[in-house]
Amino acid sequence: MNRTYISFDWAIKKLFRDKANFDVLEGFLSELLCFQVKIQEVLESESNKETALDKYDRVDILVKSDKDELMLIEVQYDSEQDYFHRMVYGISKLISQYIQEGQPYGQVKKAYAINIVYFELGQGLDYLYEYKGEFIGLTQNDVLYPSDNQKRKFGVEKISDIFPKYFIIKAGNFKKQKIERNFDEWVYFLQNSEIPDDFKAQGITEAREKLRYEKMSDLDKQVYQRRVENRRIEMAVLETAKEESFEKGIKEGIKEGIKEGIKEGIKEGIKETAKKLKKLGIATEDIIKATGLTIDEIEKL
Repeated sequence: MNRTYISFDWAIKKLFRDKANFDVLEGFLSELLCFQVKIQEVLESESNKETALDKYDRVDILVKSDKDELMLIEVQYDSEQDYFHRMVYGISKLISQYIQEGQPYGQVKKAYAINIVYFELGQGLDYLYEYKGEFIGLTQNDVLYPSDNQKRKFGVEKISDIFPKYFIIKAGNFKKQKIERNFDEWVYFLQNSEIPDDFKAQGITEAREKLRYEKMSDLDKQVYQRRVENRRIEMAVLETAKEESFEKGIKEGIKEGIKEGIKEGIKEGIKETAKKLKKLGIATEDIIKATGLTIDEIEKL
């Protein structure tokens, strides 16, 4: 049976704020983070604002787990050179926003930044990246661990358990023909907006039912189709711009190559002329005047 599913970013924008759909997002997060996630509530996030054209080039959702952990999920389509820097800024701002003035630093929330990108971010062939922050000794090459007292007091085993965790999912890099682990099923969905019947990852069964296009209202279908069309147009414009830039680069390269070739050809011709003049016994000063070559260049002939 053929089914059409809405994209993940649209679900973030329209569906996941509803408690009835938390199970889909909980499944996605549980498979990614490799522990069970239970969402307590959806908090406000800065980019979830309606736009006139409903393009949604960047959407995000911020949730708080039942363990008071903050999880920011962001979908980004358009290329951004300083995206890594914005990831750091976003989590730093988040942490400072959710610690009250006067609270001890031990109350800082554990934060996760999950970034789903559809552009070439950095240089890397994988489709899933995790930033693992540890302190490594520069002379002993050992890992710095919390004290036993810190472990008991804050419930951590490693210092990286305190620091924010960053994940980057480059959906466009997913090229696998065979699904090797549960989270691959989610990445397959992120890339294709399809859910094969044999997929069984956490949340996928719920997604198969709740993210179906047919279940949307007529108004939402119209808005969604406009969003899809806008995205197609933008992608086509970007692709055309890339192709035109590439063609222009080739043409400019050929032009420059021809210019350089002509210059080199003229220079070689002048050198040949200077050689002949030198063989005829013409004075070096006269050869310089005739060819424009330097004394060193003439002596090397």
